[in-house]
Amino acid sequence: MTKPLRLHPDRLFPADPTIRGIARALYAPIKDLPIISPHGHTDPSWFAGDENFANPTDLLIIPDHYVFRMLYSQGVKLEELGISSKDGTPVEADSRKIWRRLAEHYHLFRGTPSRMWLDWVFVEMFGLDVRLEPATADLYYETIDAALATPAFKPRALFESNNIELLATTESPLDPLIHHRAIRESGWGGRVVTAYRPDPVVDPEHDGFAANLIRFGEIAGEDISTWEGYLNAHRNRRAYFREAGATSTDHGHPSAATADLSRADAEALYAKVLAGPVSPAEAELFRAQMLTEMARMSIDDGMVLQIHPGVLRNHNPSLMARFGRDKGADIPTPTDYVRALKPLLDAHGSDPRLSIILFTLDETSYSRELAPLAGHYPSLRIGPPWWFNDSPEGMRRFREQVTETAGFYNTVGFNDDTRAFLSIPARHDVARRMDCVWLAQLVAEHRIEEDEAHEVARALAYDLVKAAYKL
Repeated sequence: MTKPLRLHPDRLFPADPTIRGIARALYAPIKDLPIISPHGHTDPSWFAGDENFANPTDLLIIPDHYVFRMLYSQGVKLEELGISSKDGTPVEADSRKIWRRLAEHYHLFRGTPSRMWLDWVFVEMFGLDVRLEPATADLYYETIDAALATPAFKPRALFESNNIELLATTESPLDPLIHHRAIRESGWGGRVVTAYRPDPVVDPEHDGFAANLIRFGEIAGEDISTWEGYLNAHRNRRAYFREAGATSTDHGHPSAATADLSRADAEALYAKVLAGPVSPAEAELFRAQMLTEMARMSIDDGMVLQIHPGVLRNHNPSLMARFGRDKGADIPTPTDYVRALKPLLDAHGSDPRLSIILFTLDETSYSRELAPLAGHYPSLRIGPPWWFNDSPEGMRRFREQVTETAGFYNTVGFNDDTRAFLSIPARHDVARRMDCVWLAQLVAEHRIEEDEAHEVARALAYDLVKAAYKL
């Protein structure tokens, strides 16, 4: 017998009736505000070509490492989920069979954000009212597959029907941005912009770094054999990205380390990097110097600098060898910000033209480092709970640890940072609900007035992100 699936209107709201009532009142006027997704990893080709998605598996399983990392942890092989291999490993091509495998293991997601997001998509987007399990797998597949074949489920139509005002993707400096150009030239009114992610030409330990540098110089039309030519190549590509709508850069470094070397020392270090290979310490110093250089360029061109540090990426070497990067094996590490950022902040931390958004996966740094830093330096803002912390519990811990020192206005609203397109509205709904819960508690405890809470709720859902990302 199938079991019902429904989304309770008070989900995530407190059991306490007083606080729940305040949370409802705060949520009602903001729940339908337009969605701004200022940083993520959706595929711009979806919106350029505006083709129907192929099937439920290609849309909801294969792009979503939150989904397949959980299945992998319980012994489901990535090739069984249709994840493309680098080494020629045969992978499952039957999308219905892959979907059935998800249904067989859907119980693994109980209590996780992924379960919440997927259930939201199933109910709100596809009208399903029974739970996903082996007995309903084919019903799900056929219902979703039929919907995906209709005009209402083309990427641009979904963008509009979910009230997305802006969506930012993330591209390497080596990307020609042809899909963004096609979007602009199509006449469509949806706003899809890019963000500048220079890691492949900034990190000497990145795959193919030497070849990337050569290509970087060719694309930028600069002589990257010199330090100044290399920096000019970044300036050139940043300008090209701004033409495609970019207002931000993004840096996924192993740490938040920054440096401020003399010109001579920077030139000498770059010469070592160019000649290669370099030691791990030299690679770290080069990345650190480049964060400061990116800050200087941001002062000049106005782009917001995002730092996403503290992840040991591709922790599983055999999985990396077989399937490549970003396959759910990235693991958080402890991260220092106070000492790591000091060289950059000593040079530019009080410059009002600089805007830096700091993210962390190390929650111990919220109250100890990030909130005090952002509560002092005009250039710093704290990004929302990210990646493994993008959960109701993570959002609650974030507000508890950050608000007392940094307040609300040194944070930047919500950022879904996802590859899973249809999870965007689901994630924003969770963030809006949890912010209202936190604000409702402050009202109930007579720490702020309800009219102030309404203003903050709107700011967290919409206003702060527009201001922080200069949109």
